[in-house]
Amino acid sequence: MSISHKLSGIVEVDGFQYEWELRREPRWSEFDGWQGMTVALLRKGTQRGAVLEFPPPKRLLKGMQRGRLQVSDPIMIRGIQAALQAGWDPASRGKPMVFEVDADGN
Repeated sequence: MSISHKLSGIVEVDGFQYEWELRREPRWSEFDGWQGMTVALLRKGTQRGAVLEFPPPKRLLKGMQRGRLQVSDPIMIRGIQAALQAGWDPASRGKPMVFEVDADGN
């Protein structure tokens, strides 16, 4: 039996399909300490993407071992909704917008 982590997917929000892809897992940085995972988003048929930067897992901040990466459709849906509410317009042109997501995925 093989264990696979979900590294990309497609979710639907308000009738639109959004593709997401894990860009970075939580990691240690000499300069910034623990950094959380980063996920790239793109609404199908549009040009302007978004990047969601999640906080590092609390277990890492407490000095515990790294756990299994938790990426799920509900987390992505909440992140997309938060980015849209914060002003992301996928139909516009330009560089990908970067959003910091809080621990609750908002």
